[in-house]
Amino acid sequence: MTSDGRFFEVERTTRETSIRLKFTLDGTGRTDITSGIPFLDHMLTLFAVHGFFDLEIQATGDHADDRMDCHHAAEDLGICLGKALEGALGDRKGIRRYGEASVPMDETLAHVALDLSRRPFLVYHTPKLIERLGRFETELVPEFLRAFCQHGGVTLHVGVPYGENSHHILEAVFKAFGRALDQAAAPDPRRAGVPSSKGSL
Repeated sequence: MTSDGRFFEVERTTRETSIRLKFTLDGTGRTDITSGIPFLDHMLTLFAVHGFFDLEIQATGDHADDRMDCHHAAEDLGICLGKALEGALGDRKGIRRYGEASVPMDETLAHVALDLSRRPFLVYHTPKLIERLGRFETELVPEFLRAFCQHGGVTLHVGVPYGENSHHILEAVFKAFGRALDQAAAPDPRRAGVPSSKGSL
């Protein structure tokens, strides 16, 4: 793992996946993502573009044809992105800490609120989704987010009060996720130290 400013790079290799991920908090929304799962690539691109993060991912999996197993990809990419966030944030001094965003997508509305508290927790509520989008199992979205929270030190609440189209629901979630994280990680000009009454996170 390497760090430079608000940039962090993670390389993680297991018997199931091999992932190289580069993450820049103060980016422009530039992406180069190849996870082996097109739908997940699409969601991570939305997250980066709407959060103004630069995100590069190269991942290969444990199948002979190099197609990524979706379950392993979701969890391991969440781990890597969480570790990259933790590294890019550093001591977390001077950040806003909290962020929230609501994003509409046609008939759907998604709301995401998060706290860069170093206390990992995920609350995830959406309408019932179809089982798969492409070959991606929609139940893996909370698995990805839970791994991200655990390794990034994030309390994350995702709520979709209404929506019908499963693609629209998840697209709105990932867009709101990017916008909320951008807000929480942004520098607060009024604060020099850690944003906590305890003096540490």
